[in-house]
Amino acid sequence: MPVTRLKLGKLKVVRRQLLQRYEHQPFVSCLAGLYGCQWRRYQRARAQPGECCCSKVECGSFGLLILTFFLSFLFLYFWSEAQNDYNDFDWFNFGTLGFWFPWSLVLLVVAAALFTYIALLLVLAVCLLSEGQRLYLHWSHKTGIVVTLAFSVTATAILSDLWSKEWKTLLLSLQVTAPYLHVGAVSLMAILSWPIALHFFRMNKKVRQVAVLGLYLSVLFSLYLVPLGMYSPCIKEAGTLGPAPTLIGHRGAPMLAPENTVMSFEKAVEAGGEGLETDVTISYDGVPFLMHDSTLKRTTNVAEVFPNRTHLDASMFTWAELQQLDAGGWFLSRDPFGTVSSLSESDRSQAQNQSVPSLVQFLDVAARTGRLVLFDLRRPPYGHPYSQSYINTTLQVIQAHINSSQVLWLPSEDRDLVQAVDPNLQQTSGEKASIQELTDDHITRLNLHYSTMSQQQIRKYQSVNISTNLYVISQPWLYTLAWCAGAHSVTTNSIHILSNINKPLFLMTPEEYSLMWILTDVVSAFLIIAVFVFHWWRERGLPFWSGSRQTHENGPYSKFRTELSDVWSISSVNVRPDLRSTPSSPTTPHLPTITEE
Repeated sequence: MPVTRLKLGKLKVVRRQLLQRYEHQPFVSCLAGLYGCQWRRYQRARAQPGECCCSKVECGSFGLLILTFFLSFLFLYFWSEAQNDYNDFDWFNFGTLGFWFPWSLVLLVVAAALFTYIALLLVLAVCLLSEGQRLYLHWSHKTGIVVTLAFSVTATAILSDLWSKEWKTLLLSLQVTAPYLHVGAVSLMAILSWPIALHFFRMNKKVRQVAVLGLYLSVLFSLYLVPLGMYSPCIKEAGTLGPAPTLIGHRGAPMLAPENTVMSFEKAVEAGGEGLETDVTISYDGVPFLMHDSTLKRTTNVAEVFPNRTHLDASMFTWAELQQLDAGGWFLSRDPFGTVSSLSESDRSQAQNQSVPSLVQFLDVAARTGRLVLFDLRRPPYGHPYSQSYINTTLQVIQAHINSSQVLWLPSEDRDLVQAVDPNLQQTSGEKASIQELTDDHITRLNLHYSTMSQQQIRKYQSVNISTNLYVISQPWLYTLAWCAGAHSVTTNSIHILSNINKPLFLMTPEEYSLMWILTDVVSAFLIIAVFVFHWWRERGLPFWSGSRQTHENGPYSKFRTELSDVWSISSVNVRPDLRSTPSSPTTPHLPTITEE
């Protein structure tokens, strides 16, 4: 019997040490100082049992902080996943503002900085709540929260209006990132269980307890069930993955050389491209040449050579005039993809000496290397000598310089006539249609924007031998998604990067996905229950058993907790200035002695 009492006494001592809430003074001082500029102890107070963690104003500030965190995260995620189209965004601004600037990267850096700032504030708040401290947010941080909220909402609204198709990119990204976002969200809820359980058991109003616990469990259970609604083509049975999509260089290799130049197409071939994509228009004297824009302003030095003709349509220049232009200097000075610094000196020198190429030069590169050819054909404006015969002019050049079977004919005008003139061309459509309509037009390939990606539609067209090319895919995660969805080929700016991908980045079997999902939910549920049980045990006390005799410590612990809370309330109260100037008593206070019954 004495041995049993001795063991029980040791157990009570250990338990009493766990029940005490020691304040880590330097740590708490740092938290309160960074969050509310309360660097001195007398400036802050603990939240006593039963009290709310903050006043109504501070509660509103904390709620606004949480809202800002989610909105800034949404915008940061949205914009980071839009990196595939940064080049289009920057050139759109160039056309609008008239000067080049990497706005996309600046916007990304600002969004990342503001989100990091808000995330740190939220971490500070959660740590303070975990230490039982009352929240007080400094006015400067409140201003920062409002600024971040305004930025996130405004930027999201503007981009949604000007670039609404990027929301489709966001939805596509969830097909590969959702499983990992689910793990992160559940882990975050497990971490938040500590401060939530702490304050839940200290609340003396049932309504507050029900509201807090109900909200927390609703979010948690929703996250647990989210995977039921997830879909990803990269979750598939082993052995069902098809071949990697072949790569078609978008205007060549625009990250390694000036777009739509001979150097760019040669770089695309060297990097492993199976096809070359470009844009064709007709000069004023009937020479098909390569140019994407309607004007020469963006990709040549036309402002220097022909300053009065900067805004003139590119097709209104003769071939001799086009040959006077530099088509490579802009690439080195503007560095649209941030890749110029990685080029060798010889490549930079070669890029500086590029000219506007003709369609003949382009076809010679494709014919010599056996590459496929895909191009848009722009009709010259009204009044141009070749505005009616531009298709025939282009066909004559094709038939004279390359095997027609290597050409993916994309222009939709007079398709029946083109098919009759040269049936060896691979008729390619830029629009989805019914299988009957596509077969009637002799379509063998679809050229679609990646945002229309659908595994079901790709399989449907493939069943009647119509392959699918997706454009423009430059990010590895998008290429991974296209691969898993079964796309036959993709048009890309980063052919040198995608050619090195040997396996989809997020590929997993359904069994692996189910294991990750269930393991995440089970482990988090166990940790959350353990946290709540610990706080319930610490706040309420648990019965101890000795043989057949049950011993409750609620009485002694209740006294211990009350007396200790009194000590805390004395040490945490705000000291008036006149009292702080009074010399302190030399007598050191001691905690009351606890006796065991």
